[in-house]
Amino acid sequence: MTGMADHPLTDPARTAGRRTPPTWAVLLAVCAGQFLVVLDVSVVNVALPSMREDLALSATGLQWVVNAYSIAFAGFMLFGGRAGDLFGRKRMFLVGLAVFTAASLAGGVAQEGWQLLAARAVQGLGAAVLSPSTLTLLTSAVPEGPARARAIGTWSAVGAGGGAAGGLVGGVLTDGLSWRWVLLINVPIGIAVLAAAARWLTESRATSGRRLDLPGAVLVTAGLAVLAYGIAETEARGWDAPGTLVALAAGVLLILGFLLVEARSRFPLMPLKLFRVRSVSAANAVMVISGAAMMGMWFFMTLYAQNVLGYSPLLAGLALIPSSLSVVSGAKLAPVLMRSLGARPVVLLGVAVAAAGFAWQSAMRADGTYFGDILGPGIVMMAGAGLSGTPLASLAVSGADPRDAGLVSGLINTSRTMGGALGLAILSTVAASATAGATDPEGLTDGYALAFRTAALMLTGGFLLGLFWLPRERRRTPDAGPTASGPRPNRDDADGPPTPSAPDPNSTGARGDSPGAAPVGGTPEEGPGPLTR
Repeated sequence: MTGMADHPLTDPARTAGRRTPPTWAVLLAVCAGQFLVVLDVSVVNVALPSMREDLALSATGLQWVVNAYSIAFAGFMLFGGRAGDLFGRKRMFLVGLAVFTAASLAGGVAQEGWQLLAARAVQGLGAAVLSPSTLTLLTSAVPEGPARARAIGTWSAVGAGGGAAGGLVGGVLTDGLSWRWVLLINVPIGIAVLAAAARWLTESRATSGRRLDLPGAVLVTAGLAVLAYGIAETEARGWDAPGTLVALAAGVLLILGFLLVEARSRFPLMPLKLFRVRSVSAANAVMVISGAAMMGMWFFMTLYAQNVLGYSPLLAGLALIPSSLSVVSGAKLAPVLMRSLGARPVVLLGVAVAAAGFAWQSAMRADGTYFGDILGPGIVMMAGAGLSGTPLASLAVSGADPRDAGLVSGLINTSRTMGGALGLAILSTVAASATAGATDPEGLTDGYALAFRTAALMLTGGFLLGLFWLPRERRRTPDAGPTASGPRPNRDDADGPPTPSAPDPNSTGARGDSPGAAPVGGTPEEGPGPLTR
């Protein structure tokens, strides 16, 4: 990160005479914490119909069960990383996990819809404080070399696995116990991880004296929440209703206020200068669109399986496992294709495949079959998502100053989550406008199909955006690689340097990926591969 020597420091007075904690214990603690926060993005999906019945939630309320967590998580993610730099990564890990665990308990015993939504928002805040510290705590404890590569690979797999397991875990708990246990299960696990982390983790912090940008974090989170609320209100009240217009205007003003604060801040949460780099701005724009579509996929596929096809929560979770495995497979294939094709073509291929899958899914029927209406299109949609994620991150990082690599990686993840939150609000509104309050399978299917059709159009727009805006990689000759003494990348260069810089795992921006997606940049064993044409 620019101007930031972000090397982990420990207090000699505290660590003198202290036995070095075993690597397995550190790995277990940080991976368990990361697994919990990633799992909770998707674990509630299969429980949504049960939540609606028990708490009398509206269709809009259901989307906020997902969005309250996602918006708080995305809005405070970079803030949480900066807090770890300043106050200590172990301390912020413990604080974030404690908040997350307490909010899980509150959500699990909620008796009213607003109580559940408030608990989900606080959960997201705790996750945003916890998650950015996990990788840095791990790299501080494991010496550089093959052991660290294996440890980071495990951490990366846990991040992807948490999202992939969400549907199955949620289905088992909802079917076997109650929807409340998709949240309550976090309590005993969270307490156990807190005890292990307090005992085994070693404190570390950055050398920088940078300050927290609390106004920026509050403004961007509030802006996203109010804007998503305004979008949802368009279906209930209409575009010209005073309440709708006020919410939309307030959301836009809050986001403009965030941009103004970031432009004037000495220590901005999101340095706007990064968006002058073509690869950074283009990759983040495509990621916002991709995230918007993918969040809707999990949401509507779960509702379709249960509300239309009559699946139980457990069967719905099991039905989506192939889709979860597909995104992991796509992410594994992406680095292989990047070595021969380059990053940009793989992004375009992934987005095109995902768009085709969404178009296929939009042909869903009320009397649909598992193979034709869930399995087939689900695999195609998620394979495309897996293919596009890693090369998008590599393109973004390749054009930025190497010192900003960690922050750019964090921005890509933030863009995916923010795009998902706004996309879910838009797609839910589109679906509700088509169903017009219908509860019969045919009416619900029409609404869900329109949401998938809209997502396919969004991804088509993302493909065109990437085609004309994503920079082409330069051809690299064997003796043309960058050297340590060579010039830094030109930040205004449209094409960026020939080879991407890997995100610094000790930087604020490094964190686990969103559910069901490959960790940004690929696994350390594979890496993204050279970006050559």
